[in-house]
Amino acid sequence: GQWFAQDPQFRLFAPELGGGALLDLGIYPVSFASLVLGVPTRITAVSYPAFTGVDATTSMIFQYDSGAHAVLTTTLLAASGNPAAIYGTAARIEIDGWFYTPTAFRVIARDGTELERFEEAYEGRGLRGEASEVGRCLRAGLLESPLLPLDETYTIMQAMDEVRRQIGLSYPPA
Repeated sequence: GQWFAQDPQFRLFAPELGGGALLDLGIYPVSFASLVLGVPTRITAVSYPAFTGVDATTSMIFQYDSGAHAVLTTTLLAASGNPAAIYGTAARIEIDGWFYTPTAFRVIARDGTELERFEEAYEGRGLRGEASEVGRCLRAGLLESPLLPLDETYTIMQAMDEVRRQIGLSYPPA
């Protein structure tokens, strides 16, 4: 999440510009859940509206056939630090800093013992990896990235559309 002043002229609060937490910020945790767990079989979502009617905060639970759950939240009302963690039966992975510009992650055993730590400097302000991959694909003549195929992009957007449906978020016609 990130905090933004409640300015009706700011694009994130403007319904006519597709504003709101879900589409601007929520795509990151939804995409991360897709990367780690795949396609959810059930989605439950709730939201708190902003003063303009777009979603200010949206929380989601994605359920999977494996029994796994992804618990996701996105907000325009609080600077959350944007952490991410993956919990398993024997250990968890904690990603330090903003999960979409990671600098380190740790593998922590169930008893709290840090098993491994991986660190790498991150230069820039996010989306650097995405831009590099687009450049690589273009140079290779690829029409899609094997890291995020079009089919996966489509299923991510289906999940986003289901969340929008459940929270009653719609936008004025263009």
